[in-house]
Amino acid sequence: MIRSPAILKKENMKHHVRFLPLMAIVLALAAASCSDKAVDLLTRANAKKAKGDLDGAIADYTKAIRLKPNLAEAYSNRGAAELDKHDWDGAIADCTKATELKPELAAAYNNRGLAKKGKGDWDGAIEDWTKAIQLKPDLALAYNNRGLAKKAKGDLDGAIADSTKAIQLKPDDDVAYYSRGLAKKAKGDLNGAIADYSKSIKLKPDDAVAYSSRGLAKKAKGDLDGAIADYTKTIELKPDDALAYNNRGVAKQAKRDLDGAIADWTKAIELRPDLAEAYNNRGLAKKAKGDLAGAGADRDKAAQLKSESSR
Repeated sequence: MIRSPAILKKENMKHHVRFLPLMAIVLALAAASCSDKAVDLLTRANAKKAKGDLDGAIADYTKAIRLKPNLAEAYSNRGAAELDKHDWDGAIADCTKATELKPELAAAYNNRGLAKKGKGDWDGAIEDWTKAIQLKPDLALAYNNRGLAKKAKGDLDGAIADSTKAIQLKPDDDVAYYSRGLAKKAKGDLNGAIADYSKSIKLKPDDAVAYSSRGLAKKAKGDLDGAIADYTKTIELKPDDALAYNNRGVAKQAKRDLDGAIADWTKAIELRPDLAEAYNNRGLAKKAKGDLAGAGADRDKAAQLKSESSR
């Protein structure tokens, strides 16, 4: 049977009507497959980042973004990995893209704040952490980060308030106690600082930095034995901490243990040959012991290092 052109056209249209939904289904399935793969890559990247494989994580985040360019979490998390590599500009760019794609993503603002802090932009960092808090009022990390930034800008009361809020939201956060301790010490509240450092240490007993900071506060209070004990613990936890040796030497000198102080400063110098303060301290102790030649040599070395660092 010969069919007219009109009939043929009608039948062709019917075929197209059948074909178009099928193509739509195929395309939808392909898009879903890409989306699933992107999420799988995101999960794998997060696991790599947690293990410290930053380059591997960044590579997987990038692959996820290629498959699903609107995956805001991949940009935000890649920014977090770039933070760990101190790629401040890369982190800012990725976190900014994440906020464009998903303006309610508090983590992206928090991460961008950290990158801005890395670049010394304290005001920009505070602005981002404030935005993160507005979006997620229970985000303890953002309060703590903002508190540290406020301390850096000299707003000690604001810093203490933010750290306190972080503690209220997350009572087992050792970092928040430590941060509040720093602000309290800066305000001259040595007892409050020591109490916060002690709480931080109780929550994280292997934190060498907290012991060292508590030692400084105890030294400022005149508790030399307590300070020496804390510096000694710092050294046990972190044997390459030159500043801990230097600070313990200062406390020993205050107790008139010149030989012990000189030994500590000598060790500090071995660990950090550029530590002018240790040379200067050791020189003063040698002078007190009558070793004028040794004192002069240390004094000259300290002056040389200070001159070089100021260039």
